[in-house]
Amino acid sequence: MAAFAPVSVKQHSSTTHNHSPESRHWRQYKHPIFIKEYAPVTAVHFAPSKPHRLAVTAATRVQIYAPRTQKLTKSISRFKDVARSASIRADGKLVVAGDDSGLVQVFDLNSRAILRTLDSHKQPVHVTKFSTLVPTQVLSCSDDTTAKIWDVPSQTAITTFTSHADYIRSGQFSTSNPNLVLTGSYDGTVRLFDSRSGHCEMTMGGGDTPVEQVLMFPSGSVAISSTGPILRVWDLVAGARCTRALSNHQKTVTALAFNATASRLLTGGLDQMVKVYDVSNYKVVHTMRYPAPILCLAVSANETHIAAGMSDGTLSVRRRQPKPSEAAADPAFSSTALKSGAYESFLGASFAAVGHGTVRDKTKAKAVGDINEFRVESRRAKRLKDYDRLLKSFKYSAALDAVLRKQVPPATAFALIQELIHRDGLRISLAGRDDVLLEPVLRLLVKYVTDPRFGEMVCDVAGIVIEMYTPVLGQSPLIDSLFLRFRKKVAAELRFQKEVAKTKGALDMLIAASSLAT
Repeated sequence: MAAFAPVSVKQHSSTTHNHSPESRHWRQYKHPIFIKEYAPVTAVHFAPSKPHRLAVTAATRVQIYAPRTQKLTKSISRFKDVARSASIRADGKLVVAGDDSGLVQVFDLNSRAILRTLDSHKQPVHVTKFSTLVPTQVLSCSDDTTAKIWDVPSQTAITTFTSHADYIRSGQFSTSNPNLVLTGSYDGTVRLFDSRSGHCEMTMGGGDTPVEQVLMFPSGSVAISSTGPILRVWDLVAGARCTRALSNHQKTVTALAFNATASRLLTGGLDQMVKVYDVSNYKVVHTMRYPAPILCLAVSANETHIAAGMSDGTLSVRRRQPKPSEAAADPAFSSTALKSGAYESFLGASFAAVGHGTVRDKTKAKAVGDINEFRVESRRAKRLKDYDRLLKSFKYSAALDAVLRKQVPPATAFALIQELIHRDGLRISLAGRDDVLLEPVLRLLVKYVTDPRFGEMVCDVAGIVIEMYTPVLGQSPLIDSLFLRFRKKVAAELRFQKEVAKTKGALDMLIAASSLAT
């Protein structure tokens, strides 16, 4: 007697988009947490060092959040005016921020005490950042058209750059050369300064559109700027030549950020979209939608969090659970494991403790027997699904009812219907149903009659149902309404197919005419 074969569920191609591995990676950033601040969130910045605390600038305060718990741990509110551009130093101990009074202040992150006050700008300071190569230096960019490099211990400005003719709203230190500074201004230019000479070494752009953001690659050879909805890529090695101009946003791009390896560029705009680019070809590989216009964007150094600040005061933090391989590759994880002695369990069972004088063999003793013995392998039989068990018992009607439940995928339901057709059991499963038992059958047919994966089978099943239950039509208002809905959906689909045929014919004529013209 042949063993019972469970119903084979065919994998249909989905009508939705098949996500690429790249898109699936970015879709792992889910479970967004929305925190309402008092005013527009103008800056977000993750600490480069663990635990990668998040500095959020809004209104007259800087809030420090713990990424793991999303809890507020510190609140710095010692500002005379609206705070701007809070940034955490690479060691995670200091925070620098500017404000609309022109003041730049350096705070101790733990005690929130003001350590240094840098007072020289005459108008709002929109950019304050620590140098990654010289931690005692700070860059500030102001609406007074100047950018300054400060020596924090002495509270003095080392260099002042005065080449811009309008507000400077973006800037950064080079991460490969401690003397280079990139700035973007509302005068439409992007400039590269050298702190040794104090002069502008390169000028890029020069149009009327303000430069909102600039970003330099870690190598220091390429820079990116945003003017309105357009991104421009500048080759700094080839004399600041514009190599690409991209326009994938509908409104102004207000935020630029790299992932940890700078292999992906994230852009946020006033169109409420965040787009992810592959920097090898600058193709958009993923898009995220947000509930309000985006003003700032940041990715944590371990690539587990993406933070975005919006114009309505909303802070959004999306998080991703790191894979075990990523956690194992983390140096901190490895050192912790070594200190705790956990490495013994990872090295294998026969670990030799060299230098301790003993060898511990943790392998289990293997059973030894006659080499001519047969080893009988026992396998646990797979448990049948409810509908398979009912189908095996020839309870066709109950098997059909089992796949008409809400949690059963449509592919499974139609696979069982196909099996019933092969067994000549479809009529048996549909027979003798009252309005309560017939309702889920009709709802399934109504829902998927226009689905290209199941439409043909729906029509076959619907023909049998109509034939069997036409004599009792008019006795149940619910069943009558479902039949009427089915008829309307079929009529609408036929009209749609006719329009598609007309459109196809018109396109064929245009294509044929264009081919003849060429």
